[in-house]
Amino acid sequence: MAFEMPAAGRVAWWGTAFLRGLVSPDEYVDAVLADDAAHVFGGTAGPRSLLEATAAVRQAGATALGAAFPAPGDPWGLAGPPPFSAASTEAGEAVIALGVRTEPGVGWVPERVGRAVEWTSYDARRRMPLDLGDADRTLRRTLLDAANRLAELDVARWRPEIADALHDLRAGDPVIAPPGVPTRAADLARRALHLQEVVELALDDEGAAVSAGEIAARRSAILPLGSAARHALTAACSPDGWPDP
Repeated sequence: MAFEMPAAGRVAWWGTAFLRGLVSPDEYVDAVLADDAAHVFGGTAGPRSLLEATAAVRQAGATALGAAFPAPGDPWGLAGPPPFSAASTEAGEAVIALGVRTEPGVGWVPERVGRAVEWTSYDARRRMPLDLGDADRTLRRTLLDAANRLAELDVARWRPEIADALHDLRAGDPVIAPPGVPTRAADLARRALHLQEVVELALDDEGAAVSAGEIAARRSAILPLGSAARHALTAACSPDGWPDP
């Protein structure tokens, strides 16, 4: 099984490698496109390409691109202002230009239009650097708590495939990362994407639950894992929190 990195994660990883001279322009664009038809930036001056938008933030001082994967009530990885946070939360993902010399900085939010992705630029406030190690430890701790609670709720009888997936974090192919992405960040991204799929599977069908109380108990056990996985993916796709090489 291959895990698909969201568009914001691909832009953050490969855009950072491009800004740091580790990949060519063609490698950057091809990696972000993946199976999409195009990635364009709208605006009053007309559409711009991904390379043109990245060149603009580099001229403003950007040295890297970071990602965020917010959810309603959980804007982790964002610092506002409200229009950017609201659009990012609605999309479920965003990119923040890191190192921009001006304030406010620049953020990008994607919207899928058929097989294409259209990005919109927003003013974005500078966020506090994220901590890759802390996000990793939180994910491990939350996974253990969720597994224990689901075992108490007999998840193996309810959905045996979920029980298996929770205990097999080595499942799936490695996420393809460009040069410069720490091995620890790439591994954390793979585990986060794997656990997001587990959470979606668990929430997709309430299984053998026979009461509202059982449904609520199972959701309360699995939802914190979804939040921890989103936070972990954000940290894995945020060079401002990577350890020094």
